Amino acid sequence: MPQSRLTGSRIRERRLFLGQKQSKLAKAVGISAAYLNLIEHNRRRIGGKLLQDIARELDTDPMALTEGAEAALLGALREAGQRHPETEAELHRAEDLAGRFPGWSSLVATQHQRVRDLESLVEALSDRLTHDPELAASLHEVISAVTAIRSTAAILSEGGDVDPDWQSRFLRNLREEGRRLSGAAQGLVEYLDAGTGQDMAPVAPGEELAVFLEGRGHHLPELEAVADAGHDLAQTDAAISDLTGQLAAFETAEARGMARRHFDQYLGDAAAMPLQRFQAAVEELGPDLSALATRFSQQLPAVMRRLAFLPQEAGLPGAGIVSCDGSGALVLRKALPGFAIPRFGAACPYWPLYQALSHPGQPCRAVVEQPGPTPRRFLCMAICLPKGVLDFKLPPTLEAVMLILPEEDWLAHLSGRADEGSALAAFSGSTGGRDEALPVGSTCRVCPRTGCLARREASILSGAR
Repeated sequence: MPQSRLTGSRIRERRLFLGQKQSKLAKAVGISAAYLNLIEHNRRRIGGKLLQDIARELDTDPMALTEGAEAALLGALREAGQRHPETEAELHRAEDLAGRFPGWSSLVATQHQRVRDLESLVEALSDRLTHDPELAASLHEVISAVTAIRSTAAILSEGGDVDPDWQSRFLRNLREEGRRLSGAAQGLVEYLDAGTGQDMAPVAPGEELAVFLEGRGHHLPELEAVADAGHDLAQTDAAISDLTGQLAAFETAEARGMARRHFDQYLGDAAAMPLQRFQAAVEELGPDLSALATRFSQQLPAVMRRLAFLPQEAGLPGAGIVSCDGSGALVLRKALPGFAIPRFGAACPYWPLYQALSHPGQPCRAVVEQPGPTPRRFLCMAICLPKGVLDFKLPPTLEAVMLILPEEDWLAHLSGRADEGSALAAFSGSTGGRDEALPVGSTCRVCPRTGCLARREASILSGAR
């Protein structure tokens, strides 16, 4: 039996070793105990975000669950050696090192993982420092107070005669500006302390919605229930309003408005493509977007959203999604491990998302690979279509949507089927072969690829591998 099929057994062994109940672990990762039981008995495949979440709850490396502890250690050693090829590390002797010096090998692997975590943190902090309006306002407040104090102090220290009344005013100004500086500095420290992790606090209405959706895995069972019940318009409107009103994360009217529009769209997709029927269709057809769109008489963007927002319990490999408006600004995003999507600003112009934006109505696909110690291949399929009703008086409002599928996970899921040949051909292209991966990044500021013609600014990770 292939090692990957023993992942469930390793999850069970690790959970029992830690003395953790199955129900507690299932609740922590957002799945049912019954579904976790199927995973632990190797009756359901697991990968992507769910595997990452389970590994985090079990305090272990995902590779230790998929390939075993020894294989995970060897993989980490090889990754560490590949990060700095100029050192000419003897990668072929990694197994000898792990066997003779397991302690030192574990230390190298741990430090390698720490470097990766710090790089991700630097990327998130850089994004925040560059685009966070609240942070910019706080720094402006501090600088303004410091400037006022320096100016007043310079006048008092020049040594000339200062009228007692003016001297009192200057001293009062120093005291007030000092209090202002103290308050601004304290607020800045508290704000930074609140976001020292990679999951930064929302700084814009779109971020409030994004944080909420990420916490729910982008799946909304409340709206699935409304769609299945087939409520009338009034009941549907009440259900969406109730869901929006209960969300403490939405502190602004703008965020609540964006949430309302997203919920309306989600409910429309769920009603047109009922969950059980859609999951069965994906099992039958695979991620063949055209076939799925034909089956349910829907546009490709709706099928992409439905596939990306399936629950983890569906037993299908993960899928990410990203969309942008006509200006290229990102509107919706669901990231995957190995495929980073920037929180702010523009993404990599080599993404098929932007190729579709420049050719409305023409679907496009490409296998892409982002840089990293162990780059993963992703099949990206994108389409750009007008939004809303077309108007002769106005240019069309365009929206491009791109579905992101981890290639290895989907190929493993499709293998072994009776129609394996046709399923793989639908996934990998007309020939069924593996396309050459297109090297892309997330955003220029944190992309280490050198010599890129599309680069807009220098990378802060130019030395990374």
